[in-house]
Amino acid sequence: MEIRDAGTADIEGITAIYNDAIEHTTAIWNERKIDAANRLTWLTDRQRAGYPVLVAVDDSGGVLGCASFGDWRAWDGYRHTVEHSIYVRADQRGNGIGKALMTALIERAKSIGKHVMVAGIEAGNTGSIRLHERLGFKHVGHLKEVGTKFGAWLDLAFLQLTLDARTVPDEPRREQ
Repeated sequence: MEIRDAGTADIEGITAIYNDAIEHTTAIWNERKIDAANRLTWLTDRQRAGYPVLVAVDDSGGVLGCASFGDWRAWDGYRHTVEHSIYVRADQRGNGIGKALMTALIERAKSIGKHVMVAGIEAGNTGSIRLHERLGFKHVGHLKEVGTKFGAWLDLAFLQLTLDARTVPDEPRREQ
């Protein structure tokens, strides 16, 4: 397995993984599948903003998972905080791909000077929550019944990871 920056050749694989998550999981609270043009626009927008889109690929270049982060909120005061997303192909979950993608994503966030990474996870997704906890994320909130999918109310757990030891926002970054 290799972790690398995504390119246009990865769009079909990314789209398939995303649509599988829409159809079969509560990882994405959308109910309508998207097309490759949608994911290409998303990839282009992320890259234009200076944010990574990473893919885990097998020896033949098949996409096993993808991960990215972007602005947590649009206002300037949140410029040091990002929220991430990570999706692993259904037949590859539990094989360490999520951890590898998350580790690479955390390093990318640190390298561009981000201070906090936020995870919004469906509260019943214990596998994802445990992965985040193992990587140092801490529970910081729980919103009850703020979403719905598959005919049920969904709770949203918030976890966060502090990426550096800065005590003042605009001072040089220090490792945590």
